[in-house]
Amino acid sequence: MTQAHLLIVDDDPHIRSVLRIALQQAGYAVSEAGDGAEGLSKARSGRFDLIVLDIGLPEIDGLALCRTLRKTHATPVLFLTARQDEIDRVLGFELGGDDYVTKPFSPRELVARIRAILKRAAAVQPDAPALTRGVLSVDAATHLCCVNGVPVTLTAREMDILAHLMAHADRIAARPALTDAVYGPHAGVSDRTLDSHLRNLRAKLAKAGCPDAVETVHGIGVRMGPCRGR
Repeated sequence: MTQAHLLIVDDDPHIRSVLRIALQQAGYAVSEAGDGAEGLSKARSGRFDLIVLDIGLPEIDGLALCRTLRKTHATPVLFLTARQDEIDRVLGFELGGDDYVTKPFSPRELVARIRAILKRAAAVQPDAPALTRGVLSVDAATHLCCVNGVPVTLTAREMDILAHLMAHADRIAARPALTDAVYGPHAGVSDRTLDSHLRNLRAKLAKAGCPDAVETVHGIGVRMGPCRGR
């Protein structure tokens, strides 16, 4: 099995050292960046399986870095921050973050969360069929989403949600079941987190020309819409 390669972007050398040791002991290859500009340059290389990204960075802060990266890359991002405010956490998810750990953190917990993200990404079968509904097509195996043949850049978590809904397009996905399927049954993810990812996914698909992709069934959950496009 190929060793996963992670990028740590944090301006605190001590935190980078703690993370590097914990992640290397867990079997990962690790690269580092000490500010946002260096982090963005390295992240754009596309060589990484996951990025551990501090929000409070010099040069370019973590939220701006993630926003810029998400225009072209779907590499999973785990935010690392000292901020406690839920607004910051939700904003991080809306910008494309896959998970969120608050300082001070347990290296063991952080490694467990990274393993969970990478496990979900690896769970996609290479021969999983591409799915089409109206103007929308999704190939989870190659992480490709298209509207009218034009690619739409999704985060790993957004792709997880859309692929699950597409695979069960004729069913309503109850919110608890959808949360378990996408984040894992013991992730402790709040409704706000799922709402943030759904809102971001809908906005991207609507901008691409498919505003009717995901429908809310009030009091029950969500399902795929007809995807007729505009």
